[in-house]
Amino acid sequence: QVQLVESGGGLVQPGGSLRLSCAISGNVFSRYPVGWYRQAPGKQRELVAGITSGGITNYVNSVKGRFTISSDNAKSTVYLQMNSLKPEDTAVYYCTLGPLLNPRYWGQGTQVTVSS
Repeated sequence: QVQLVESGGGLVQPGGSLRLSCAISGNVFSRYPVGWYRQAPGKQRELVAGITSGGITNYVNSVKGRFTISSDNAKSTVYLQMNSLKPEDTAVYYCTLGPLLNPRYWGQGTQVTVSS
């Protein structure tokens, strides 16, 4: 059974940093792309970053240079390091597994709030 469990969200001041973690179980790690989506209140869900099984990464323009996605195969975990956070980064962040634009599996989400 595939499970994705996110952690690491919270409240941070503008300019601060957070690291989100996505622990993936079910013996599927490294077979499929992993993505991080986010959804802010009243807005559509958007793909923020993704990493392929070959380690190729991509980012939405609004987070390039601030966010970094990485994976630790030994821990079956994907991370999203978020630096220089802005209030507009406030959202629920979801980890996904499968094709980046049409993921098959989703985590439960973790809240990130950027506010002073």
